[in-house]
Amino acid sequence: MRPATRLTIATLLATTGTALTPMTATSATTTQADAPITYPKTLRQDVVEAQFGVAVADPYRWLEADVREDQKVREWVTEQNKVTDAYLATLPGRDIFANRMKALYDYERFGLPYKKGGRYFYTRNDGLQNQSVLYVRDSLNGEGKVLLDPNTWSKDGATALASWAPSEDGRYVAYAIQDGGTDWRTVKVLDTQTGKETGDQIEWIKNGGVDWAKDGSGFYYSRFPEVPADQKFQALNENHKVYFHKLGTPQSADRMLYETPDQPRRGHYPGVSDDGKWLIVTTAEGTDDRYEITLISLTDPSAKPRTLVKGLENNWSYIGNEGSIFYWVTNKDAPRLRVVSLDVSQADPKPVEIVKEDVATLDGASIVGGTLLTTYLVDAKAEVRRYALDGALKGKISLPGIGAVGGFDGEADDPETFFAFTSFATPTTVYRYDAATDKATPWAEPKLKFNPADYEVSQRFYTSKDGTKVPMFIAHKKGLDLSKGAPTILYGYGGFNVSMTPAYSPTRLAWMEQGGVYAVANLRGGGEYGKPWHDAGRLQNKQNVFDDFIAAGEYLIAQGFTTKDKLAVQGGSNGGLLVGAVVNQRPDLFAAGLPAVGVMDMLRFDRWTAGRYWVDDYGYPNKEADFKLLHAYSPYHNVKTGVDYPALLVTTADTDDRVVPGHSFKYAAAIQAADIGDKPHLIRIETRAGHGSGKPTDKIIEEYADMWAFTAKHTGLTVK
Repeated sequence: MRPATRLTIATLLATTGTALTPMTATSATTTQADAPITYPKTLRQDVVEAQFGVAVADPYRWLEADVREDQKVREWVTEQNKVTDAYLATLPGRDIFANRMKALYDYERFGLPYKKGGRYFYTRNDGLQNQSVLYVRDSLNGEGKVLLDPNTWSKDGATALASWAPSEDGRYVAYAIQDGGTDWRTVKVLDTQTGKETGDQIEWIKNGGVDWAKDGSGFYYSRFPEVPADQKFQALNENHKVYFHKLGTPQSADRMLYETPDQPRRGHYPGVSDDGKWLIVTTAEGTDDRYEITLISLTDPSAKPRTLVKGLENNWSYIGNEGSIFYWVTNKDAPRLRVVSLDVSQADPKPVEIVKEDVATLDGASIVGGTLLTTYLVDAKAEVRRYALDGALKGKISLPGIGAVGGFDGEADDPETFFAFTSFATPTTVYRYDAATDKATPWAEPKLKFNPADYEVSQRFYTSKDGTKVPMFIAHKKGLDLSKGAPTILYGYGGFNVSMTPAYSPTRLAWMEQGGVYAVANLRGGGEYGKPWHDAGRLQNKQNVFDDFIAAGEYLIAQGFTTKDKLAVQGGSNGGLLVGAVVNQRPDLFAAGLPAVGVMDMLRFDRWTAGRYWVDDYGYPNKEADFKLLHAYSPYHNVKTGVDYPALLVTTADTDDRVVPGHSFKYAAAIQAADIGDKPHLIRIETRAGHGSGKPTDKIIEEYADMWAFTAKHTGLTVK
């Protein structure tokens, strides 16, 4: 929910889905969906490789080829979509879900304002716009002026405003363009006074943004080297470098400031200190919050880069600075994180504790108007605390209820900031907060077409296989008849230190409106309880994540929320892996599975694009101990035969260059070839949509209408 402005370390796996198919009106009495499905014939090749004494079959390796470059793969995609589209067109309720989601999306919503030069920059969507529009106001409640409207950039709405950053005086906005869902970005600059582009253009940016020099002369960014066109969407991302771009000059003239050629897998992310005197380069190698911090003087051109924190051992996230005193969030000696300061004027500064580690998990911090604002996760629910810069507790910020917050960006000398609050049945409301008066007032409240009071959200704790207590949110309509169990979607992620917090989505509400239950399990591998919780669900502990998810399903059944015949599981990206793994391990437990953009081949994931980062959570396929673990749960390699599987709708996109679609292609081919029962096992492949970021509103609606209609069919939900 943070405004897309300054980026530190990007999350390299998303949790969203895919896809577009024709919307066809259907009759509730149709029975075509029950007819046997004839799947396209998929070429099976004799590819077997010995790995650590294990013969590993990979008969569908040819489906790894880039669909843009390989005609056979394109033909396979076309044939699969024909079969899937024909099946989905028979499902009752598909048009009902689509129409209701269209109505639920049709409300004005705002992004968090970002204040620069006394002006307020923010995004706004009038409801059904495919992409949100960037606006500026000269005063807090003044008239908004359109700066950038990405809805005019392409006919299909699939070209998005990925991120944006105004200069210190608000004169310029650097903005990143994302086309067709790719992770690659093109950065341009808009002159906010003239409304025209300056002609500046930066290419080969991925997983990063820009940060302006305080004088507005240019900005700092990091990029990868150019790769051949036919490798652009599959080549490994290596040799990241930090540059400075001076306005009015070509990218070829940009000054390179930092690189590690002897360590090509390291990524470097620049940010300018609050006083403008230092460039703070945060270096990472994988997806773990383990950083090295380098300072580059912006006042002394002759000074060499100084490594302030060495070793890629701990999280060091910059909060702000007053002179030589720099404030950080860190997990050094604090698994659930704390706030410390470092005096960079010292040759070897030692951390000074400002806010000690708490039972709750510290999720973020900022300095606004001389106040340290900290966001905590208390059993995955948000709590915001206020501190003086010496660590004295000032109190808490009152929140509307169980939910999640984001924001609190601002300036150390300005008490004004903004934050957003959301929950499962509460669309995002943006609040203005005054740190001097400790007063929060709504700045942008949505006008709703439903009553949030009609829904209830509870939190339960259940016991996993090894006795660990795991929290889970459960949301549904009040007064829902659970006497025979209700059709239920269980969502999970469980990885990369990502916390699953309560959040509103029109797609989720459309499911609950029809009488469905929506549950989100806070699995190990996430960040809900800090580093120990993350560590307990990765590498040699990855099976804990699957056990937690299976136990969540068993709990929902035992408590009467649902039954085996009414339970569906959903997850995207790492969550797609999760769904694939648990369906293989417990096919008897679920009626339907929705694995989206999943990492399905755990023995080759590190060979493409950002996959090499993920070894922090998954391990190395070329190391024997890791290989044995990965081979044991890899969805593609562990499809059972002779066992009835739940109905499966795999979703991906032909242009996903984060989790390349070959993962889902190979998995879909494997489940269609296996003897796993008569329920449908389909794949839905979107065009011009990547891993999920930047997906147009109309494609989201069509995709979820398909998924919910499919799930309703196989969990017994009657759509009215």
